[in-house]
Amino acid sequence: MLADVRQQIVNANLRYKEAADLHRREKLFQVGDLVMVRLRRERFPPGTFSKLSRRKLGPVPITAKINDNAYSVELPADCHTTSTFNVSDISPYIPADGALIAISSSESSSSEAGED
Repeated sequence: MLADVRQQIVNANLRYKEAADLHRREKLFQVGDLVMVRLRRERFPPGTFSKLSRRKLGPVPITAKINDNAYSVELPADCHTTSTFNVSDISPYIPADGALIAISSSESSSSEAGED
């Protein structure tokens, strides 16, 4: 009897998972892709997040893929939060005019400014 109950629970869980997966979209990114990152209040220490703060940050490149559900991105120095984000907080960056965007580090831009 216990084996039958266990099997019914397993079957019910599989049906729930199939129903939930119908609405889920899989998002996969590669290292180097430009993305927009959503910043939530929970990511910051109490008292440091303002409701007037930016809600999204980007475009930022992905620096490492932890797994299909978590990615590490290159955040600016003034952003005092961890650089690892869940895939639900990451969206692909699509330029408004369809042009390609190249992100360069601040060191290269400051050295180029000194050459002029």
